[in-house]
Amino acid sequence: MHLLLPDAHATETLGQAMAATRPTAAVVYLHGELGAGKSTLARALLRALGVTGAIRSPTYTLVERYPLQGGHEALHLDLYRIGDAGELEFLGLDATDAALWLVEWPERGGAGLPKADMRVDLDISGSGRTAVLTPVTKSGHGWLERLAQNPGLQAFLASS
Repeated sequence: MHLLLPDAHATETLGQAMAATRPTAAVVYLHGELGAGKSTLARALLRALGVTGAIRSPTYTLVERYPLQGGHEALHLDLYRIGDAGELEFLGLDATDAALWLVEWPERGGAGLPKADMRVDLDISGSGRTAVLTPVTKSGHGWLERLAQNPGLQAFLASS
């Protein structure tokens, strides 16, 4: 799915749609250069899932944990600052059974991360952004099908 997101509100709409259609457990890899909208998308998705209070960027902490309804947990990781995938073991992620993983700069985590269900590539395009969503697993394919039916995203679908 290729979307044209003209402003931050459109990126937030994508996050809300992803939250509304997500599978029970999901791993999302967020790709894009600095300023491409990865944190904006993650913040909107978490907010739509009912996270209240501050939603901090994990730029310096590397991981932020958020409680979700039903006693589940969401993880938001920003791996930009890690030097090598071995550093993930110090974050205590292997003991977690999070319902949602949002991973910025996943290429730096290598095999230390769970497999993505959905890959989101964000890119700056003029004053807005483009988003390309690529399902990786069967669960991700179902998620993308539900997203394609979301009326809030219809205005942003690119003709490609």
